[in-house]
Amino acid sequence: MLRLTSDARPELTESTDAELAALETEAVRVARPTLGGESVLRAAARSGRLVSVVSNNAGAAITAYLAEHGLSDYVAGVFGRAPGDPSSMKPNPRLLLEAMEAAGTGPEHSIFIGDAARDVEAGKAAGIQTIGYANMPGKDVKLAAAGAVVIVDSMELIEDTLTP
Repeated sequence: MLRLTSDARPELTESTDAELAALETEAVRVARPTLGGESVLRAAARSGRLVSVVSNNAGAAITAYLAEHGLSDYVAGVFGRAPGDPSSMKPNPRLLLEAMEAAGTGPEHSIFIGDAARDVEAGKAAGIQTIGYANMPGKDVKLAAAGAVVIVDSMELIEDTLTP
């Protein structure tokens, strides 16, 4: 919606983005955690790995979600879409590049987990190998076509890989 608004009525982009960010933040109250997602964050922390959240959602909504679910301490950085700038959203690699820069690392020491073809495309553009998370039937085909290096249908599989 934000991209469409920006294309059709650029003068409404900032106000539309602000309203969407407010709605996303409000939705945090009813959002359900991804099954196994919290375990992945904990396993990454135990293994000494940094985790950044890179999303097309508003950074404020992501930060609110992490706080609401007691997960803030497991995340080193939050990289949501740049306010008023839908071009920052995936498949643009910008947010991934910013996350790596903030973590002081490069693509050869990073992995990205995404559930959409745009995520895989952004990962490829940033030089990061991407794990496709097929959380719905049919996504595996789309993620594979986009170039995911591995496709999983369960976060527990990722947790198992992180746990020694």
